[in-house]
Amino acid sequence: MATRFQVRESIIGLLYAKDLGNEGIDKFVDEILEEKKIRNKQLEFAKSLYAGIGEHLEEIDSTINNYLKEWNLEQIGNIERAILRLATYEMLFSDIDDAVAINEAIELAKKLCSDTSPKFINGVLDAIMKNKGDKK
Repeated sequence: MATRFQVRESIIGLLYAKDLGNEGIDKFVDEILEEKKIRNKQLEFAKSLYAGIGEHLEEIDSTINNYLKEWNLEQIGNIERAILRLATYEMLFSDIDDAVAINEAIELAKKLCSDTSPKFINGVLDAIMKNKGDKK
């Protein structure tokens, strides 16, 4: 069975593909997750993450943009953007502990991005955590 880290990694892949213009990917979410052997409770978790991000994307992007000092969301890499969207969703709209969401995002960045990305992602997410209304 897939771990939550593997679920998050799969969600990053889906968000990345959609961000690149593959709008039709929504029709294949179940097949893609099955291919990655994400099943049962982890499948429910994955689908809730993907759907939740889609539902709250405007607010997520607005929140992230508020904490990008010298950039805007469209100027950062697609994978970094996907990681920030996932972690911000978890911090603002789920019962996942903020520290867990941030740590998972950093680990995803270490695995999937450039050497400078984990520090960048940590900085943005830490600022979001410190400034959000109800701290967990």
